[in-house]
Amino acid sequence: MKLATEEELVNYGRELGARLAASEAGDGAARVVELTGDVGAGKTTLTRGIAEGLGVAEAVTSPSFTISKRYAFPGGVLVHYDFYRLPDPGIMREEIAEALADPQNVIVVEWGGSVADLLPEEHLRISISLLDDGGREIIAN
Repeated sequence: MKLATEEELVNYGRELGARLAASEAGDGAARVVELTGDVGAGKTTLTRGIAEGLGVAEAVTSPSFTISKRYAFPGGVLVHYDFYRLPDPGIMREEIAEALADPQNVIVVEWGGSVADLLPEEHLRISISLLDDGGREIIAN
């Protein structure tokens, strides 16, 4: 799917967030999203849209330096991870395992290769590519 603007990317995220909010807590893989794409492709922008769709009230920012951020929404918590700067997650493996075990959580993971073995097999994978015209191509599976 091609999205021409950043606003379309946010809207896509809002729709996804609304679907995640409507899914039953305990659906496991249905509430885990892995985002891949180059730096600047829009992973955090998409996460911002997901947060809005979930009903998160606070502003979502990149967890590149803090590794993880938590945002409450009605009925749960959005846990946003960014493992870009952490090729060996160390103790963060325990934290993400705990977050994955809580059925109230919606988990979004950027740069998740180092924790791929912890993610549910059937989670949603979204690849974002920045196009030459400034748009994005989204591949979800």
